[in-house]
Amino acid sequence: MITTDSDLCRSASVLVVDDESGMRSFLQKALQKHFGLVEVAGSVEIAEELRKRCHFDLLIVDVKLPGRSGIEWHEALQDPNRHSDVIFMTAYAELDTAIQALRAGAADFILKPFRLEQMMNAVKRVLQRRLLARENFLLRREVTRYIAADTPMLGDSSVIKRLEAVIQRVAPTPSPVLIEGESGTGKELVARSLHNQSGRDGAFVAINCGAIAPDLLEAELFGHTKGAFTGADRAREGLFSYAAGGTLFLDEIGEMPLAMQAKLLRALEQKSIRPVGSEREVPTNVRILAATNRTLSEEVQQQQFREDLYFRLNVLTLTLPPLRERSEDIPQLAHFFSRRLSEDLGLPAVPFSHEDLRVMQAHHWPGNIRELKNFIERCILLGHLPLDELQPRDTANAQGGGYPSCWPLEEVEKRHILRVLDACEGNKSAAARQLGIARKTLDRKLSGWQEGRDDMTGTE
Repeated sequence: MITTDSDLCRSASVLVVDDESGMRSFLQKALQKHFGLVEVAGSVEIAEELRKRCHFDLLIVDVKLPGRSGIEWHEALQDPNRHSDVIFMTAYAELDTAIQALRAGAADFILKPFRLEQMMNAVKRVLQRRLLARENFLLRREVTRYIAADTPMLGDSSVIKRLEAVIQRVAPTPSPVLIEGESGTGKELVARSLHNQSGRDGAFVAINCGAIAPDLLEAELFGHTKGAFTGADRAREGLFSYAAGGTLFLDEIGEMPLAMQAKLLRALEQKSIRPVGSEREVPTNVRILAATNRTLSEEVQQQQFREDLYFRLNVLTLTLPPLRERSEDIPQLAHFFSRRLSEDLGLPAVPFSHEDLRVMQAHHWPGNIRELKNFIERCILLGHLPLDELQPRDTANAQGGGYPSCWPLEEVEKRHILRVLDACEGNKSAAARQLGIARKTLDRKLSGWQEGRDDMTGTE
């Protein structure tokens, strides 16, 4: 019987087209055990009506049909907007027929009569090719982006142990999980851990909702047809499709525009999506994980986030602690980053003394684990520990952020803003939220400092 990935099968849809009622019934009963949707039709005309209402991942079509033959079903075989794999069946072992079928775009060709095992093996091969194409797309996508979650969950603190226990318990379930925490606390790492322990066969697909232009986010998630918008020179599947049978991680969900939130809610409730420019619904089988460095309950009260979507996502919320609240984990994290980064950079690791680690544990770490990693990388590049960059939390509270008391307030503000911006890896929206100021205010200050530097450069 079919042995391909079970979650992929359950999310796939099949249409069988054959004028023999016995063959239709036989294949429908066999395929329904493995696929989420199996429809049958006795002619191309009936099949095309079904295809207009629903997208099918796989078409199993008899060549000889009343009226138009299967090979003449041009609407399905040449549809540029919604591709379906096709397996042709025929009782006539003619070379010309086989050539015509392959030219028409057949993924496989089976002679009647056949054993069920033959058909299932053909289906398996087709689905595996489809899965491989999706995995290749995801691999190319991952290679072009920095994966911050390339770090195992480290730490022996009680809060991390409790977090690991919850992850282990909820990972195998299909329930959505909302992950909250400050920037740099490892939210994507937790999402990947949930996926890795879920047992799901499909891929882990991550998207930063704040990094995609609002007018392109829908197409990125749901896919689009050819010509759906300017620049859409070909049809493309969305990330919901590439995550079939797996996990879709919606990072920075709080940045999603309200209009898109409504469309996402509908997709989650209907368990189907509609590609941009298409009138067809495509069934989905995806586990949703979402993350934010905002407090979504407050965003709901301020009408910045849809209440119904919040309740849909908030089945379980995992709140990640900032690094300053788990300082006992810093030595383990520092040693790990030192080993990993020294290998990546081809430079010797910098040793840490007990006193060095105590200084690191006393630092506030506003950028959390991400800031610690950047600091360790800087240590390796410099060949020593710039501990003067790190200020104890008590000193920070006493001196307004860990800066010398002789500094003017304007300089303290500037250094603090630049440090937070660096901890947020240049993400101005995240830095503005952490600083408690408007994004426009941050832009204005940065612009003023840049103009000041330009003026100084011009006078020298």
